[in-house]
Amino acid sequence: MGRFFNLDSPLMASLSRVADLMILNVIILVLCLPVITIAPALTAMHYVLLKMVRKEESYIIAPFFKSFKENFRQATIIGLIIIVLVIIFIIDLQIVNNSELGIASWLRIALLACGLIGTMTLMYIFPILARFKNTIRGTFKNALFMSIINLPRTILMIASCLLPLVVIFFNTGMYPLVFLLGITGPGYLCAIVYSKTFKRFEPEEIPIDADSWTVDMGDDIEKNDEGSEQGRDYEG
Repeated sequence: MGRFFNLDSPLMASLSRVADLMILNVIILVLCLPVITIAPALTAMHYVLLKMVRKEESYIIAPFFKSFKENFRQATIIGLIIIVLVIIFIIDLQIVNNSELGIASWLRIALLACGLIGTMTLMYIFPILARFKNTIRGTFKNALFMSIINLPRTILMIASCLLPLVVIFFNTGMYPLVFLLGITGPGYLCAIVYSKTFKRFEPEEIPIDADSWTVDMGDDIEKNDEGSEQGRDYEG
């Protein structure tokens, strides 16, 4: 019995991982109160979660705020762009739904298709921003491309993000659990999914004595897929 409660046992390692996810979830909830910090918080979350999945980090708070600070400006701009696009989408959908034009149904289908593509892209934007050095345009472009070439995994990531809503729908008593794991839980599942995908676009050898953990992807992910990417900064 003592083996199960040994600090190095699988049980204790799993409990420690869950505790880290809970702590990280609470930090993100606090940082999301000022709406403008949501995007940097999500970026920093994926920075930490990918390290956790790859067992490359034993701490969560210091790396989180490190990434939060480094990506704040770019993540904030991307977040504002996403908000504007969502508002435009909602307004257009309302206009089409209230329209009496004969082509309204086709416009609705086209808008929903755009919404689906946007959701697929959103699954990769903040993970890519956390892992790769890129321009804002390049981040959106590469997120879209990556979501398409990994469509089954993208669908799995969307399902993971919807999981807390499904849990609450069937059991409202699960609110405390969703409060503690509703963001980082699905995020961790997503990190497991996209970790292998990211390895296709990472340098084979990354120096371990630098100050950061991002690599240069460039604007064109297709070029990187051919092995032309160059490593930049890695934190062991």
